[in-house]
Amino acid sequence: MVGDANWTTSVTGVNEDFLEVRDWPVAEGRSFTEAELRSGAKVAILGATTARELFGTVPVIGEQVRIKNVPFTVIGVLTTKGQSGWGGDQDDTALVPLATARRRLFGAEQTVADNLRSIMVEVSSAGEMNEAQEEIETLLRERRHVRTGGPDDFQVRNMAEFIRARSETQSILSLLLGATAAISLVVGGIGIMNIMLVSVTERTKEIGLRMAVGARRRDILSQFLIEAVTLCVTGGLIGLTIGGSAALAMSIWGEWPIALSPSLVVIALVSAGLVGVFFGYYPARRASLMNPIDALRYE
Repeated sequence: MVGDANWTTSVTGVNEDFLEVRDWPVAEGRSFTEAELRSGAKVAILGATTARELFGTVPVIGEQVRIKNVPFTVIGVLTTKGQSGWGGDQDDTALVPLATARRRLFGAEQTVADNLRSIMVEVSSAGEMNEAQEEIETLLRERRHVRTGGPDDFQVRNMAEFIRARSETQSILSLLLGATAAISLVVGGIGIMNIMLVSVTERTKEIGLRMAVGARRRDILSQFLIEAVTLCVTGGLIGLTIGGSAALAMSIWGEWPIALSPSLVVIALVSAGLVGVFFGYYPARRASLMNPIDALRYE
C-alpha cells in the first residue's frame, strides 16, 4: 500500500544468497546489507511490476510502502524477469529480509524457530542436478528424522526435469505445426498446379503462336515456371503481411513481446518459390511439349 494505491502481491522473506541463486540483479537502488538481514530492518526490494503498479513512473528508491500495515522503505527495484514456467508474473513480488518477515509479517512458529517454506539451490552444471537432488533428499531425511522406507514430508523439485518435459512438449508442438505447414504447402501447391493447368489450356493458341514465331520449348517452360513462382511468392508476401500485422496487433493489444526474424521471412519466401517451381513444372512442361500446329488449331 502506498497512500491510496493498493496492490496485492507476494511478499517473500529472503537471505543474502537469494538474488545470486535466482540470478536476479537489482536494476535500481541496492540489495540488502548484512546488518539489515541480521537485524530484521524494515526495508524492501520490489519487483518491476509491483513498483510500476504502486508508483507508476515516480522514482521508487527511498519511498515508503506498507505491508500488513508495517511501513517499509524501498531500497531497490529488481530487473525485469518476465513470466515463470508456470505462467505467473515473476516481477509481481516484493522481497524483505528473512528475519523481518518472521518477526513482523508472518510470525515464527513456536515449535520451529527457523521455519522455512522453501529453499532454492543453485547447481554449477546441469549434469550434476540428479546427484545434487539425491544428496539434498538424503540430508533432509536426516534433518527431519524421516524413518527408513517412510514417506517424505517434503518435496524436492528438480527444474531440469521440468525443463526437459517442457522441451519435449515444445518439440511435439513444433512437429505438429511443421506437419500442418507442410500439409498447407501441399494443398496450396496443388491449387497452384490446377490454376496453371487451366491457364495453359486457355492460352493454347497463344503458346502455338509463340512457337510459330520462333519461341523455343525452354522459353515456354521458363515463362510458365516464372508465372507459377511469381504467383506463389506473391501469396507468400500477402501471408507474411497478414501474419506480421496480426502478430503486431496482438503484441499491442495484449502487451506481448514479439520477434520477427528476417531470416525466417527469407526462408518463407524461398519456400514459396520452391513450391511454385515444384508444382508449376508439370503444367509448364505440358505447355512446352505442345505441337505448334495443333495448338494453333485448338478451339
